Amino acid sequence: MSKPHQAPLTVAGMVDGARAMLPLMPGIAAFGMAFGAASVQKGFSLVEAGLSSALVFAGLAQMVALEGWTRHWSAGTLLALGFLTMTVNMRHVLMGASLRPWLGTLPAWKAYPALLFMADNNWAAALRYHGEGGNDVGYFVGSGLITWIFWVAATLAGHLIGGGIPDPKALGIDLVVPAFFVAMLLPNWKGRREAVGWGVAAAVSVAASFLLPGWWFIVIGALAGAIAGGFTDDGR
Repeated sequence: MSKPHQAPLTVAGMVDGARAMLPLMPGIAAFGMAFGAASVQKGFSLVEAGLSSALVFAGLAQMVALEGWTRHWSAGTLLALGFLTMTVNMRHVLMGASLRPWLGTLPAWKAYPALLFMADNNWAAALRYHGEGGNDVGYFVGSGLITWIFWVAATLAGHLIGGGIPDPKALGIDLVVPAFFVAMLLPNWKGRREAVGWGVAAAVSVAASFLLPGWWFIVIGALAGAIAGGFTDDGR
């Protein structure tokens, strides 16, 4: 069996991906500033807040981690925080798997660094781009890189402002990223298969959020939707 043709990764593709993300950046910046301001209340230094956003690069997980942050750590609290972060970000396993047919054609030294820039918004945009026939991995990298830059810069700005931003939840800022993610996801609608998978994921996650403490509803909803979608034909 012949090996699949390697997808290109070009600067032009990166520029196109970054340009496609520009309309979403004000929302990303608002959320990043909210995290930066909230991190001040937990005693983060400017460097610590910046490194959190640069290395973790996961807004929801970072906000969740802040809620459980403490000044006095034990092995148990560290393990709990690590497990909580892993649970919230477990969806990235499925997101990464969905990119395998595309990024899997690249050598490992290109594919895995590219995945460092995977976020909800650029993943959804890149899937839509690839579904429409695009094949330049630069689109995925560029859209993720500009998101990363805005996220880190906004975190630093929010930290410098300090307590100038009130409770993010009181302003609904914590809903900015999910709202943009939904806006990016809808163009990927292709018919009944998506209706079943998305519907099951939504219903199960909402039910789980009432029945189980913490953030298990994210993982449970994602797995339920994936399983339901896998058992649903295309309806063609």
